[in-house]
This record gives sequence, structure tokens and C-alpha cells, in this order.
Amino acid sequence: MKISTRGRYAIRVLLDLSEHAAGEYIPLSDIAKRQEISEKYLEAIVSMLVKNGFLIALRGKGGGYKLTKRPEEYSIGSILKITEGSFAPVACLEQKPNQCGRVAHCKTLKMWEGLQQLIEDYFANITIRDLLDNGPEADDYVI
Repeated sequence: MKISTRGRYAIRVLLDLSEHAAGEYIPLSDIAKRQEISEKYLEAIVSMLVKNGFLIALRGKGGGYKLTKRPEEYSIGSILKITEGSFAPVACLEQKPNQCGRVAHCKTLKMWEGLQQLIEDYFANITIRDLLDNGPEADDYVI
């Protein structure tokens, strides 16, 4: 599993808003500048976050984006599910129920399901608040 820039940047947007918002809307241009990410690319990411209820958007003068919840209420897993889709390490686990013709006698299926569960559990237990509190030394996240 490889996390795309979309997933990584979504986390950075939420971290940025958590650090810089004092209840007011933050313009996308400010976030883009601080995070050194193209504003055009960020538009697609924040649109996805707004659509899924992670951000509130306000257009016009004084507009921008702000969080809908407190940083501790955003799990990294929920952010990545929106931006990346599935945590499935193999294609046959991407659909529920599993449509693979070999599912009844696959000797590796439980292993892949176990890996997927580990990934989901790991990211479900890390929040934006955890990342803010720990900064660059994220030693707490090592399994």
C-alpha cells in the first residue's frame, strides 16, 4: 500500500488548520503557501474534505476553510479512507463481499485480511491532535 500525495496533503491541510485557525476561516492561499503545495491541487483536496464534512468552506471576502471538529476527533484512518479509498493490500479485498473466484480455497486470504486490519487499526488510533502534540518525532507510532 502506498499513500498518495492526495492523502498526505489532506493530513497536512488539517494539521495546518489546527495550528493556525483561531476560530476564523483560513484562505486556501495561506495554507498553500505555508505547506508549499500548489493551490490548484489543494482545491481538489479541500473540496473532498468539505464534501465529507471534515471542513467548512466560506466564499468571498473573509472566506476560506475551517475545521468542523476538534483535532482529536479526526483520525488519520478516516482522512486516508476519504482520499485513498481502501486500505486493501491486494485487489481481491477491495470489494465487499470478496468477489475472487479463489476465495473458498485461497491459502493467503487470511494473511492479507490480517494485514489490512493491522493497517486500519494503526491509522484509526492516530489523530490530528496526536501529530500536533508529537511533532516530527513520531516515535509513539512505531509498532
